[in-house]
Amino acid sequence: MRTKSIKKNKINVVTLGCSKNVYDSEVLMGQLKANGKKVVHEETGNIVVINTCGFINNAKEESINTILEYIEKKEEGIVDKVFVTGCLSERYKPDLEREIPNVDQYFGTTELPSLLKALGADYKHELVGERLMTTPKNYAYLKIAEGCNRPCSFCAIPLMRGTHKSREMEELVSEAKNLAAKGVKELILIAQDLTYYGLDLYKKRALAELLKKLAAVEGIEWIRLHYAFPTGFPMDVLEVMKNEPKICNYIDIPLQHISDPILKSMRRGTTQEKTNNLLKEFRKAVPDIAIRTTLIVGYPGETEADFNLLKAWVRETRFERLGCFTYSHEENTHAYQLEDDVPEEVKMARANEIMDIQSQISWELNQEKVGKTLRVMIDRKEGGYFVGRTEYDSPNVDNEVLINADETYLRPGDFYDVEITAAEDFDLYAVLKRK
Repeated sequence: MRTKSIKKNKINVVTLGCSKNVYDSEVLMGQLKANGKKVVHEETGNIVVINTCGFINNAKEESINTILEYIEKKEEGIVDKVFVTGCLSERYKPDLEREIPNVDQYFGTTELPSLLKALGADYKHELVGERLMTTPKNYAYLKIAEGCNRPCSFCAIPLMRGTHKSREMEELVSEAKNLAAKGVKELILIAQDLTYYGLDLYKKRALAELLKKLAAVEGIEWIRLHYAFPTGFPMDVLEVMKNEPKICNYIDIPLQHISDPILKSMRRGTTQEKTNNLLKEFRKAVPDIAIRTTLIVGYPGETEADFNLLKAWVRETRFERLGCFTYSHEENTHAYQLEDDVPEEVKMARANEIMDIQSQISWELNQEKVGKTLRVMIDRKEGGYFVGRTEYDSPNVDNEVLINADETYLRPGDFYDVEITAAEDFDLYAVLKRK
């Protein structure tokens, strides 16, 4: 029989998956700290809370492996308790309880008060918007809504996160002010679908109005939009982006595919023609916009002709930023009743082909920046470089600007004008622009 730890409990929160999970972990940690608990993020603690992802196969596998890793540490006496929360736990709780019974308790995505109680803490309503940040102090994610009402055939998010629920503008502005007071200069707006914001609360799409209110918050200098849905996109958002300097000329709009039969089967509510017209409207309204998208290859029934159309469209459209996933056959989704008929090796080959095309496009677009002066925010020092981003780049997924740390000192969190001296596929090299 192993000896229980007699040291003061330290709770280690481990975050897997997307920025929405990062946000949820920060809220959990803020509540724990307010309860006087000692809490760390992905360090060492004798109590472990794993915030899981259940989006696609790779993410589920990573979550399960992480749970098993900490269960092994529990059995070895390195940790005392292991709790599991998040999307995987929401979706597969009975299966997980049966297959991995050594976890002390499983919690779903909406069970924060119950999780806190298990950790010896009380949920404090007055702390809404308070978080213990895990990102660098200069930027923070701001989750403006939870859940999703879209019927996309391949997506299990509504099963894990429920229907769309917007947060009230006053609450979001208050949270933005709190973040600005802590030194945050960039807000990255996230939701399963930003463009649906407000329909439930205000009976209209209210993202543009929210952006204006957030732009008025003193200390915030950049506001970035992630995860906009193409169908029913509120065009007044582009007007705000064009006229309000604080709104980055950047939008993340997952388009998934361009073949009409695939889009129809995916239940995306759009067509190739409508998609292309929307992108033209984006670039007409904000000529300087950087558009990020994500694509899915290997969806059931995707033919060679569908894929060739997708490749040609990527070449022609020249997205500034692009990511590509292979289709994951998810239980209880509409597409699960279809035959997963594209072999895994074909899916991988197609994804690699798309990313090879995008790599070349990114290289060409980056070459055009050489010799230009760009404003960058410095995120960190890494190796021999200060690492920054332009307004056209989101952290962890987009290009970075590298400035030689031997030649100059730059303070993380500050903005600087730099001259681009060289460019690779996804990195820019720069020197400080002398005034």
